Amino acid sequence: MSETASISSGIAVRYATAVFELAKEAKKLGDVEKDIDALTAALSSSAEFSALISSPVYSRDEQAGAIAAISAKMDLSDIVSSTLGVMAEKRRLFVLPYLLSAVKARIAEEKGEVSADILSAKKLTKAQETKLAAALKKSVGKDVIINAAVDPSLIGGLVVKIGSKMIDSSIASRLSSLQSAMKEVG
Repeated sequence: MSETASISSGIAVRYATAVFELAKEAKKLGDVEKDIDALTAALSSSAEFSALISSPVYSRDEQAGAIAAISAKMDLSDIVSSTLGVMAEKRRLFVLPYLLSAVKARIAEEKGEVSADILSAKKLTKAQETKLAAALKKSVGKDVIINAAVDPSLIGGLVVKIGSKMIDSSIASRLSSLQSAMKEVG
């Protein structure tokens, strides 16, 4: 991790801890989780929103005004909108993506859930996702939320990441292993 990313995630963790603790104390974890999901979707779909939080071109007042308008338009909870306001005042909006993932992780941990990033060659059906989630639940002992993505270069099989653990059963990795083994022999 680069030094800049490390500093950004450190800042974000402090804000995330505050948001999580305030939401838990006020019994508003569900509302905050909906806000986090909405902000994550907005960031991934809007280049303007991404530019607003990361570009130094916007003044502190412009960022604060835009964030207040976005918070009102998205009907964000008081906890999240006031946190975003403080972040805008302190010129810390650039850590928003880290904040969103940190709060999401804390809420999932509180609910006894863990997320798994699944990479497959083809889109998984709902039945396949359900079976996979059940199998992973047996393995990790927690409810598993699946974040599925498609990578046709895998040819077949899956790559599963849960936390720091990774299981690669893709045909592409097996072919690569076979190719390495054949190079060693000949």
